[in-house]
Amino acid sequence: MLDVPTVEKIPHLASLGNVVPEGYLYYEKIITPGEDLSLPNAYFKWYNIYPPDAEITPEQVAESRAYLQAARLNLKDELGFVILHRAGQMLLLMLMTWRNTNEIWESVFFKDVSQAAGYQQTEFEGSHRGTYCVWELGAVWHERHAWVRFLSSRRDDVAKLAYINDRFSGRV
Repeated sequence: MLDVPTVEKIPHLASLGNVVPEGYLYYEKIITPGEDLSLPNAYFKWYNIYPPDAEITPEQVAESRAYLQAARLNLKDELGFVILHRAGQMLLLMLMTWRNTNEIWESVFFKDVSQAAGYQQTEFEGSHRGTYCVWELGAVWHERHAWVRFLSSRRDDVAKLAYINDRFSGRV
């Protein structure tokens, strides 16, 4: 068994990791699978993530799906998943594909639900950027395990259908 050292002292610990504002309270959100999205060059599972008191409406889902169907995405016969996440007044539309055997590649779009404007693609500055929040990681972690099961399979049509039908639903 590996002996893992215990950390007892870190220089400047009091100044590290202070990214949570005073008074912040974590709360659970709900993940529900939605209807899959089939595009000419890709097939996606769909997840909605929202607080219990602010569900994503059918109209918001329809707008998100229409946006992705009309977008010029550089997809090449891929499998993946979409996360539509209600984050306050924002809807985050995250499209993930599996590439290079075991990598998640991502495109992120956003929309302010209080505005009439449609989705915009997120442009990231620099090489160190945000990826997934604690709620999105629930779906991502499930998808990681589902993809590993696929990688460990015969990777035939039966295995692809098993991957596609392997969904997460619950509180995170």
